[in-house]
Amino acid sequence: MAHKIEKIWETPLFDIHRALGDGGVSARALGELAIRRHGESEARLNAYKLFDIDGIRRQAGEADRVLAQGAGVEALTGLPISVKDLYGVAGLPVFAGSKRELPPSWQAEGPIVSEIRRQNSVITGKSHTVEFAIGALGSNDNWGTPRNPWDAKHHRVPGGSSSGAGVSLAQGSALVAFGSDTAGSIRAPASMTGAVGYKPTFGRWSTDGIVPLSSRLDSPGPLTRSAADLRFVFDALDPEGTAAPERDLHGLRIGLCDRYFWDNCSPGIESGVHGALQELEASGAVLSEVEITLASEAMEIQKMGSLVGKEFADFIITELPEWEPLLDPPVRSRLDQARQMAASAFQARVDRVMELQTLARAYFADCDVLALPTLAVTPPTLEEIATPEGYQSATVAALRNCCIANLFGLCAVTLPVALDGAGMPVGLQLMAPGGNDAALISIVCAAEAILGTPVQRLGRP
Repeated sequence: MAHKIEKIWETPLFDIHRALGDGGVSARALGELAIRRHGESEARLNAYKLFDIDGIRRQAGEADRVLAQGAGVEALTGLPISVKDLYGVAGLPVFAGSKRELPPSWQAEGPIVSEIRRQNSVITGKSHTVEFAIGALGSNDNWGTPRNPWDAKHHRVPGGSSSGAGVSLAQGSALVAFGSDTAGSIRAPASMTGAVGYKPTFGRWSTDGIVPLSSRLDSPGPLTRSAADLRFVFDALDPEGTAAPERDLHGLRIGLCDRYFWDNCSPGIESGVHGALQELEASGAVLSEVEITLASEAMEIQKMGSLVGKEFADFIITELPEWEPLLDPPVRSRLDQARQMAASAFQARVDRVMELQTLARAYFADCDVLALPTLAVTPPTLEEIATPEGYQSATVAALRNCCIANLFGLCAVTLPVALDGAGMPVGLQLMAPGGNDAALISIVCAAEAILGTPVQRLGRP
């Protein structure tokens, strides 16, 4: 029986959903497998701030009762799902990666968690986040940095700020992991841990019930084990009710982002992404080069704090002033710098970002999606980011290819396509104009049909 459950767990979400519906597996069995796998590896991987064993059993029992009735069964019924420690979940504390639990009001559930609940999913617990989501690498001195499961010898970062999300998928304690993305915080951990990660168009998926970082850039979304699983989750949860259509790659116009995004790649990343793109081209896609003329300006805005610094400072000062002296020094320094910023200067930056979002649509005049490496660098070890200089350098490298999707108002998906020279996952990032989310997901699924699933492509960590 145990072998059967483990075999079912490895199948696509659609097949697991069907097995739950016809009695081939129970939600309780899936929940117990999640609990066992968590227990076997959590001391090493540290994926969760809180893993809710009692809650898993309670929710799984309710899901099984719904399944037994055979009426009102939803797509996500019975599926174990982890959520980032920014999401409000009734009865579970929120720390947002900080040293202290946030007030109980932050446990209020927003539309995403409410819909997951309505569909009788099984929330496994709160996956780790960088403190208040400020960080692309995944490090957290307050609660420990989750370990990237792809390196058994060195403690490499898992990507941030949704640092425990991808680790929970690799651990096998969740079938879907929810994070949030302000400058790459879903795509970076997905790329670093060999998962698929989806950043929706800003505003498409509600941020209500989630501790904010930037009200103008935050986008909640899922990390999944495959593009097919992403389609399943998208079709089940997309607030606009838009299903991702079937399509193939014939005639798909892929714009290759210019050298800015390929320079200084760690060994194996450029060749891995180019190799995948050549396979897509051989299957009917049409490749052309696109110069992203605004990329360097966008990165300068990111280096100066983007819109995040000022909005985060305002949030802490207004909502959580008692947390300010508890912040880690690098986070507190960001707050101190932002506090000095004049309101007029911040508004000018906001206005320019809005202009960039309008101008960026021109990049899609002759292509359907833009393609680039998700990250240019191998996930660093904790030792490599132990100094302020090492941390800053790695952060800039991790943000360079991700932040433009947020600043340009695009939707984006990262898809695992290779292993780099250090044996770590490499992501191919595809970006589409804002609002084209369903079409983008269908394109990523068509690409996966050619390239293979992450497990077929990369193997297992």
